[in-house]
Amino acid sequence: MASTTIDNGGAAPAARAPAADKVSGRTWLAVAAGMLGAFMAVLDIQITNSSLKDILGSLSATQEEGSWIATAYLVAEIIVIPMTGLFVRVFGVRRYMIGTTALFLGFSTLCGFAWNLESMIAFRMLQGFTGGALIPMAMTLVMTKLPPSKRATGMAIFGLTATLAPSMGPTLGGYLSELYGWPSIFYINWVPGLLLIGGIAFGLDKEKANPALLFNADWLGIAFMAVGLGSLTVFLEEGNSKDWFDSAFINTFAALAVIGLLGWVVTGATRKQPFVNLALYGQRNFAAATALSMAMGMGLYGSAFILPLFLAQIPGYSPMQIGEVIMWAGLPQLFIMPFVAKLSSKVDNRILCTFGLLLFGGSCLMNAYMDATTGYDQLLLSQVVRALGQPFVMLTLSNFAMNGIAPKDVPSASSLINMTRNLGGSIGIALLATSLTNREHFHSVRIGESVSSFALATQERLDTLTASFVGKGFDSATAADMALKAVDGVVRRESFVMAYNDGFFLVAMVLFACIGVLWFSDKVKAPSGGGGGAH
Repeated sequence: MASTTIDNGGAAPAARAPAADKVSGRTWLAVAAGMLGAFMAVLDIQITNSSLKDILGSLSATQEEGSWIATAYLVAEIIVIPMTGLFVRVFGVRRYMIGTTALFLGFSTLCGFAWNLESMIAFRMLQGFTGGALIPMAMTLVMTKLPPSKRATGMAIFGLTATLAPSMGPTLGGYLSELYGWPSIFYINWVPGLLLIGGIAFGLDKEKANPALLFNADWLGIAFMAVGLGSLTVFLEEGNSKDWFDSAFINTFAALAVIGLLGWVVTGATRKQPFVNLALYGQRNFAAATALSMAMGMGLYGSAFILPLFLAQIPGYSPMQIGEVIMWAGLPQLFIMPFVAKLSSKVDNRILCTFGLLLFGGSCLMNAYMDATTGYDQLLLSQVVRALGQPFVMLTLSNFAMNGIAPKDVPSASSLINMTRNLGGSIGIALLATSLTNREHFHSVRIGESVSSFALATQERLDTLTASFVGKGFDSATAADMALKAVDGVVRRESFVMAYNDGFFLVAMVLFACIGVLWFSDKVKAPSGGGGGAH
């Protein structure tokens, strides 16, 4: 920027501060483009959820096989996120972001053209590998291109991408699928993708490539990381459907995850220049921020996983109706985030984050008392409360994570914090899927103890239903069988409702427990002017 080349010799510090903090339109355009990329990459994790039934029908695949459509993307994404620092050093930010976005758009298009399940899984994996890099790059752009006084604004926008995208994914996916068919959920990436490429090409200067770094890279550490994180993601995503440790498949991936992660830690500790700096976990603020980021991932992706399931199974909502409910956890954040960004430079971020966790956890607690009649009207308030709480957590977590990080470690810190949040999402979904299965069985048994054929109330209900079916023209034997199935259906429905309530209660408890972890970190405020403050 021109302002940085002025002779500062005789100027007073107060006069220099505004010039040093001035950010050009080009730089803001590049940062905005980076945010668009992060939003697009996170959105694509969830966007297939609403359309999965249509996709599986077209590809002649079962529900269990279809889970690999999401798993393949997540595995590739979580592997590439820690590698972005290395790729930036090799290719430069501008060249790497343009190249990886162009590839992402190509693989997105191929997903829409997929002819069978195997081709879809392959293209989704390649889509995840190219799109995953865009998530940490957005945070890296904020930390490296903006002065400290503007970073709160940049982090606020980044926080929006991280919280809005999981909320908007099912909404946008359901809407597009109903109107234009499921391939459109992949083709839509061309709109933000081309804007991203244009913004980065115009907003960032060209940098010299350094391909020699690839030959000296820590490829052993990268291999261990890929095996460890990839296997852990498969273990978490597929564990519940395969009965966890009763499956040789799951046991194999659990062993590979342990070997890979241990190998990564050992190589990272012994090499002088590891591809990502794991020693950052030794800094108290960063360790607390990553623990909270993992829990936030559990809350974000867990709530975005469990509520659409409830709405589809119990009240029988369509994908578009589900989207209309979920969007209220996203839209209010657009108005809250600027307010939180201003507050973050004036108030201890631990207080703001505590307030956000109380609101987010409270919204999950509000959903822990649903019944079979719960729908849009009853869920609206809890969704708005969730939307109010999430910005307070996401923005302050970014401030905690980046507080005191040396400039050379910014790419590593950005990669690790985003990797941890995605990993938390996988852990949260795995825990909730297992909890739903186990708690539904538990509640079904408990309700069944009361609704037995020996209970007078049950007998009266069966007699009433049987008489009703006979009145509709069924013979007595068929009517009695239909009455029994109707009562069994009510028992199953109520046990599922109670299991969903337990899932929300679990998420709420995890978020509330994070408040204790939060206060182990140092006091942090976002810098507010003149380059001062923590950065």
